[in-house]
Amino acid sequence: MGANLILQSRMDQLGLTQEELAGQLNTALHEITGRPGEISSRTVRNLLNGSSRRPIGRTCAALERVFGCPVADLGFSAPSSMQHPPEDPVRRRNFMLSTTGTAVAAVPMGKQRRSVGMTDVARASAGMNQLVEADDRQGGHTSLVTAALDGRAEVLELQQRNASERVRRALYALAAEYTTIAAYSCIDQREPDTAQRYLHESTTFAGLSQDPPTGMRVWIMMAMLANQRKNWPEQLAAAQAANASQAARRDPFFSSMGRVRLALAHASLGDPRAARRDLGAAQDTLRKAIDDERPRWTAFYGPAELNHLAAIMLNQNGESANAEAMAHRALAKIPDGFQRQHRCV
Repeated sequence: MGANLILQSRMDQLGLTQEELAGQLNTALHEITGRPGEISSRTVRNLLNGSSRRPIGRTCAALERVFGCPVADLGFSAPSSMQHPPEDPVRRRNFMLSTTGTAVAAVPMGKQRRSVGMTDVARASAGMNQLVEADDRQGGHTSLVTAALDGRAEVLELQQRNASERVRRALYALAAEYTTIAAYSCIDQREPDTAQRYLHESTTFAGLSQDPPTGMRVWIMMAMLANQRKNWPEQLAAAQAANASQAARRDPFFSSMGRVRLALAHASLGDPRAARRDLGAAQDTLRKAIDDERPRWTAFYGPAELNHLAAIMLNQNGESANAEAMAHRALAKIPDGFQRQHRCV
């Protein structure tokens, strides 16, 4: 028999490995029977390679609980004990769960909570990208904060369902992103106390996600907020954390983003030499960055934003003529898609 490509496709959609599926099947069996399941990764391999096209009743029950659909939709034939008249209105089944004849009524198919997969992550990401685009056009406002927090609530609700480690980390990254959007809107509206609270929450979600770009974004936001509150030591500490992050070490693009934040912090602390050094490093590393797929929120950063921040730094250093020239360069390079330049530094 050939491999069960349908099951493999559904596993890919949920981001499940063979070991993770075995674990979720055992969890489902425990929920159904009250006893721990004993499905192994070898059992899953047999389901995938076609060796097992008609799984036993308890395995079918677990499959239907995890994937939220009949086993026939997963490429399997149900055992005779699970077959029932199609006119059954409530779609209840009695599954044969052992050779001794023990039977348990399964949850109605319409009420089963399916596992969460990467398609759910993609759907939630699309909503977040719309908020980023809205911010690019009009800046922070109360409705944007509300929409971001609503998006976060939906993501955290998805976290309550069965999910693979990959999916769960992606959901935490989205929760961090949504919370950071809310924080950024508050920074833009000059509401630092509320922004600080949201950024602390973002830090937790970013850590759980173990996603370097997400962590980088939180540190950048913290540096912005510290600048707004004129807390120069905290601005420097956040910039140093951003510059030392895994994202900055791996990608010159993120390294440039971190180094310009260091330049701004040193200028605020009255250290023009260090500010100049870090600005030069930010310019050099941005030139080395290659076009690559990065999160949507990074679209704001490029030559225009770097020149804009350089103008602010040079003005703080007392180099007004150079600052004015840099500001003109920033205006000349603003991407067409941006209808405003970010007001919070």
